[in-house]
Amino acid sequence: MTTKNLIPFEATHPGTVLLDEISARNISQKDLAYELGVLPTFLNEILKGKRAITADFAILLEKSLGISADYWMRFQSQYDIDKAKLKEKNIHKIELIETWNIIKEYIPVNQLKKLGYLIGSLEENILKIKDIYKVETIDNLVNTVAEHRILSFYRKSDKLQINQTNMLAWSKIAEFEADKIEVSKFDTTKLEQLKKDLQIVFFENIDVKSKTKKLLENNGIKLVYLDKFDKTPIDGFSFWSGNNPAIALSVRHKRIDNYAFTILHEIGHIVLHLQTDKEKCFVDIVGSKDKDTYELQADEYAQKSLISDSQWNELVNYYTPLNDDKIFDFGKKYKINPAIILGRACWEINYYAIKSKVEKTLN
Repeated sequence: MTTKNLIPFEATHPGTVLLDEISARNISQKDLAYELGVLPTFLNEILKGKRAITADFAILLEKSLGISADYWMRFQSQYDIDKAKLKEKNIHKIELIETWNIIKEYIPVNQLKKLGYLIGSLEENILKIKDIYKVETIDNLVNTVAEHRILSFYRKSDKLQINQTNMLAWSKIAEFEADKIEVSKFDTTKLEQLKKDLQIVFFENIDVKSKTKKLLENNGIKLVYLDKFDKTPIDGFSFWSGNNPAIALSVRHKRIDNYAFTILHEIGHIVLHLQTDKEKCFVDIVGSKDKDTYELQADEYAQKSLISDSQWNELVNYYTPLNDDKIFDFGKKYKINPAIILGRACWEINYYAIKSKVEKTLN
């Protein structure tokens, strides 16, 4: 094991060794000072580590005690080096603490600790944050957060409590996790089959999250599940990761209809928007009413992917007024989960007023 970079806890002055030596020989400080021809106060300062051993004094010690001058000079030199290293080490520690204090102003440190990302030393945690945020310096980190606050990629809502710092952290961790995932090549020609396969998974509603993840990754789409942060009302997040599109979900609503719609909504962003502009990213805010053209297009894509126009027209024309039996019959006919049908019916034809026993829980 190499020891060349080890730094002692405390530097040892050669005066300490000299004191041990004269104590072992039962020589008083006064007698040694007399023999060396120096003042007792001069010798005492050396013994207490307040004065360095010079070459001249080292030769005097060699003559008096029989211990080579080289030994004393090497000891003094090592002491000086150790002192310098300890000073540098303390400066580094201070720099780390100052850096960490800045980070705590811009990063939800407790959230990252809770998720297990910050479990090392202060220096290791700072490096981890730089890795997650993809920055080389703390100045870059501060600028990234500041730019996000000014040019946020989601619309603010008066009804939602949104912490922009937490939102950015959530999205950065989603990107960080997506970078670790290896998937097949993304092929748009397989999307129609993918949607059919997803529809079956949603209809059966058994181990949906893991089956969906496998299906998406087999079709070249990365999928990340990430617990929500405080004041981060995110349903879904779509972005480009390396050579593949990626989706991150909070699954904050444990409902099959919400889950299915969010998955198809984010796939809509991939198909309609991200393929032509891989620098874009899209955040799906819970219950957001203030939607731009991109979000409306993704909503329409999800809606038609889950229930086609012809299927919906059939439902409205031949199954209304709706009840649970009709919903179950229609769902069974087209392999559409009844909760998905109920969700759209509530949204479009005010089915909220009718009590329903349709199970919505995501399994």
